[in-house]
Amino acid sequence: LPPGAGGGGGGQQSTQESWLESLRNGELDQKEVTVEVPTPDQTPELNIPGAAMTMMGGGKSSEKRRLPVRDALAALEDAELEKLMDSADLTREAISSVEENGIVFMDEIDKICSSRDMRSTSADASAEGVQRDLLPLIEGSTINTKYGNVQTDHILFIASGAFHHVKPSDLLAELQGRLPIRVELKGLTEGDMYRILTEPITNLLAQQVELMQAEGIELEFEEGAVREMARVATEANRLLENIGARRLHTIVERVMEDISFEAPDMEETRVVVTKELVEERVSSLLVKSDLSKYIL
Repeated sequence: LPPGAGGGGGGQQSTQESWLESLRNGELDQKEVTVEVPTPDQTPELNIPGAAMTMMGGGKSSEKRRLPVRDALAALEDAELEKLMDSADLTREAISSVEENGIVFMDEIDKICSSRDMRSTSADASAEGVQRDLLPLIEGSTINTKYGNVQTDHILFIASGAFHHVKPSDLLAELQGRLPIRVELKGLTEGDMYRILTEPITNLLAQQVELMQAEGIELEFEEGAVREMARVATEANRLLENIGARRLHTIVERVMEDISFEAPDMEETRVVVTKELVEERVSSLLVKSDLSKYIL
């Protein structure tokens, strides 16, 4: 803080207090100051014990940067917190937390699974090999990482997959034994589709509203239109392959296709998407869905 304008100690103290009050009230957030902050380390890390520290050589460099007061405070706070942390203790605590409370989620596990018929004819050794590589991890073993050894004995492993063309029973018997709890999830309902369209902060409809605002157009979805999109998505999943919430991308893009294309040349500044508009845009999709059931 700059010294007080007056020569006395009392004047200097009162000036510092006024500066501190302004700082705490956010009045100086946009003022720019020059601060010295640590530079991010660009040295590639080597997964060899002791080699990383030898290559980096110890201390971190710093640079002077001109930042707004708000950003400068955050940068200095991060730098001081980093000084107070002991990396060795932090790594040790992280490894202990992973070993005792870690959860590993393995998605699309059905992609490394072959049906028994396909296995006998095509000898899909690669998929079975991946399953055998996973066995030691799930059964419990010691894994060497760049932060140290991690034991997987108490880590919770959760696997998931669509299993459209294969069954969980097609997995290796040993792997099935290590994943004993099996849960089958239900498909998304119309109510679930509606919640996905409305509850997330950055939902698909909000994204379309922001895109149209870039063109100077105010976009609004009526309640009936949102309900109709949820209904159509659920119906399309029932008639075709059930791809879950991904179906909403198709529905929203079909509804917004013409509006997005014509937006730069529109004279109107406000567009309302109604239930009738949704029915008009997606009617052909439902017709194609009905016919697709009879195509071999």
